[in-house]
Amino acid sequence: MDLLVIEHEYGIFGGECGEYILDLVKTLTIPFVITTHTVLLSPSLKQQLILSQAGNLSTNVITMAESSISILASTYGIDIKKIVFIPHGVPGITTQSRNQLKAIYSLQQKTVISSFGLISPAKGLEYGIKAISKLASDHPNLLYLILGKTHPSVKEINGESYRQQLINLSQRLGIKKNVHFIDKYLTKEEIMAYLGLSDAYLTPYLSKEQAVSGTLAYAMGCGRVIISTPYRYAQEMLGNGRGLLAKFKDAASIAACIQTVLEHPMQKKRMENKTLAIGKTMLWSNVAQKYADLFGNILKTTHRDSSEVAAINQSEMQVE
Repeated sequence: MDLLVIEHEYGIFGGECGEYILDLVKTLTIPFVITTHTVLLSPSLKQQLILSQAGNLSTNVITMAESSISILASTYGIDIKKIVFIPHGVPGITTQSRNQLKAIYSLQQKTVISSFGLISPAKGLEYGIKAISKLASDHPNLLYLILGKTHPSVKEINGESYRQQLINLSQRLGIKKNVHFIDKYLTKEEIMAYLGLSDAYLTPYLSKEQAVSGTLAYAMGCGRVIISTPYRYAQEMLGNGRGLLAKFKDAASIAACIQTVLEHPMQKKRMENKTLAIGKTMLWSNVAQKYADLFGNILKTTHRDSSEVAAINQSEMQVE
């Protein structure tokens, strides 16, 4: 092996905050890079220590959000020259038109808002449901699709209680026909199809610190209008009129954003065009090339450095 890539998340490497990853990186004799998935503004001492030590031992630290560059440098003390921004990738799967997809899924008369991903209380989906309830009487064809299975960690501890709470909420608010749950692990093709038929995509997440969202990135790749709470990644991706930001834990604010999409088709189209322009830069083929270029440069440098060391050693042997 010539190069190791570590996808860093605190919960996957064992020990407190995934500290066992340090046992690995301290013994490596090959270059390695770290792709960060969680970059906290206010980490615990242990979280700060792990990412700081691993990052400073690495050849490069990759972030999928430009806003994380300064945080990695200032909060974690990682040399800013090591930090590389490469956007979150999205599949380049060609789908049919929105109207064609709606026909395939028997949703021709529906205005579709969607959210997908592993379901957990951190997603704030109850605020999306409450927002739909504020609009359903004036827009009876409005449909909110909640797509995905319950997160395995959530299910292990609490079963399907959160999903059931969401179902009960939609029934209590009298909008059962306006909220549909698709309880399955979606294939990439299914994800892109559901996003393709959506009129808007919603991420009502609760955490202000969320540095990256794969689901939001996928919606960008499809050129969809995105409505989101203003967590860090959403602020970065939806700036300059590329989407709509609602307040945290505020169904009325989310409803107002959805209403903008429903009642201003030209503004919706402009946002879709801006989103799609960014989304094209995030296609897997483009992102893969950025990774390939980075890895190629690392290996070239490593090979050159090794050759120089070998030449010096040979020279010293000749002198002796």
